[in-house]
Formats: sequence, C-alpha cells, structure tokens
Amino acid sequence: MLSYRDGDLAAFAELYRRHSQGLYLFLTWRSPRREWVNDIMQDSWANLHQARARYEPGASFRTYLFQIARNRLIDLIRLNERVLLASDGGEDDWFERVADAAHDGLAPDGELERKQQTSHLHAMIRQLPVDQREALVLQQFNGMSLEEIAELVAAPVETVKSRLRYAMRKLRQELAPAAEEARA
Repeated sequence: MLSYRDGDLAAFAELYRRHSQGLYLFLTWRSPRREWVNDIMQDSWANLHQARARYEPGASFRTYLFQIARNRLIDLIRLNERVLLASDGGEDDWFERVADAAHDGLAPDGELERKQQTSHLHAMIRQLPVDQREALVLQQFNGMSLEEIAELVAAPVETVKSRLRYAMRKLRQELAPAAEEARA
C-alpha cells in the first residue's frame, strides 16, 4: 500500500489480488442484501484509490480496507433499514449458492452430505448475533487476528474474545446432537 500511495499504480493490482477474495467473503457474510455486495466491493476499492495519498500505516492494510467496506455497508443498512425489515428472507438461498460455490470440485458421492453439513453450519452462523457472527467470520474465514478484529470493529480485544467464545459455544451446542448421531 505504501508503494501504491507513493505513485506505483501497479501495486494496486497486487493489493487487489491479495485482498479481493477475503473482502468479498466478508461482505457476503455481512450484507443483508446480495445486490449490495458487488457495489460495496467497487465502492471500497474506489474509496481506497481516492484516499491513497492520505494512507498512513497505523493498522494492517487488510484492517484498513475492511474498515472502508464495513463503513459503506453500515451506511447502506442505515439508509435502507425499513426495506430490510420488510425483506422476505429470500437472500438465504442466494447465500447458500455463493457459499457452496467454493466446493464445486468435490466427488459426487460426498456432495449431498457435504451440502447438508455446510447448509446446516451456515444456517447456524447466520443465527448468531451480528457482533458474534462478524467476529467469527473475520477470524475463521478471513484469518484476521484478535487485534485486527478489535481495531476493525472498534472494540477491546477482550470483547472480541468474548464474542468469539460465545459464538463457538453456541455452534458447539448446535453441532453436538448431529455429532452424536454420526457416531451412533
């Protein structure tokens, strides 16, 4: 990012290569509307480009980029709060298709079982409170450290740890009956 800030426009391609997939996954998990994901992605990269001259490395670049995207998402949610409350919930099917797309290359014999397990896990994650879900997705799917998550969500590290602990406890409680059935 420092090279890009200092005028090396080719450095942008490397930033995009390294971070676009993680940012897309984060937004897919966080966004209540599928049509917002691509728009927020574009807005985030455009905002990064516009702000590059002012960039100062205080946090990791990934945290900086995700904060841009998170702020844009929060703005959209605030602007469209009434629309979201009236939503029919049709986004779940779309989410399942996007989340499953990463596993398309599996052998057919395990495909049905994997889809059922993945669908159940995704449903459980979606039922977590927003703060817990956000921390879990950032850590497990984007590989962020506790410190990076804390900086991104503007919460103390201990709060992030608690959110992750509660999220994992809820997921384990939900998964325990299924694990028992599988062993029987």
